[in-house]
Amino acid sequence: MGLKYSNTTADYLDWEIAMNLIRRLANDENYKMSLLVALGCFTGLRISDILALRWNQILGVSEFTIIEKKTNKRRTIRLNPQLQKHIEDCYKYINPIGEKAPILVSQKGTVFTIQRINVILKEIKRKYRLKVKNFSCHSLRKTFGRQVYNMNSENSELALVKLMELFNHSSLAITKRYLGLRQEEILQTYDCLTF
Repeated sequence: MGLKYSNTTADYLDWEIAMNLIRRLANDENYKMSLLVALGCFTGLRISDILALRWNQILGVSEFTIIEKKTNKRRTIRLNPQLQKHIEDCYKYINPIGEKAPILVSQKGTVFTIQRINVILKEIKRKYRLKVKNFSCHSLRKTFGRQVYNMNSENSELALVKLMELFNHSSLAITKRYLGLRQEEILQTYDCLTF
């Protein structure tokens, strides 16, 4: 399901669709892309930060800390037990040259580029018939944000504050616009009117 009323170039996936995609990719032995989607959806990291990860940072740990490339800010990520298990499984099947190796290495032995990942995600969208208009690297980060917001709907303001901090946005308005919430709220105003 796409992010309606958004002017951005990436749409989020419904959480269940994203989780199903992670499982299907693993079942089809596409462990690298399964891991990419899992890390993006469960951590909310930008693709540039995911591509910089090495196995020894994420393997056998419950949390890790990075310096974000875009903001140069320190961020600690907690990995839940299911994601930890998925990372271990992917490590076994990918069988990299060592724990210090980057997690997403192409068949040529180089780290994937963002452009190549976007091409692969478009192929995945077609192959798995994902019902999302604009599916790209950024979709994974937005899927994370939308799920955090949806899970905390009883206290949406607190969810937005948390996401603002996680995404390093300067205001709640930016976070709302990022998630496509602002336009949804405006359009819901029309639904309140009765004849």
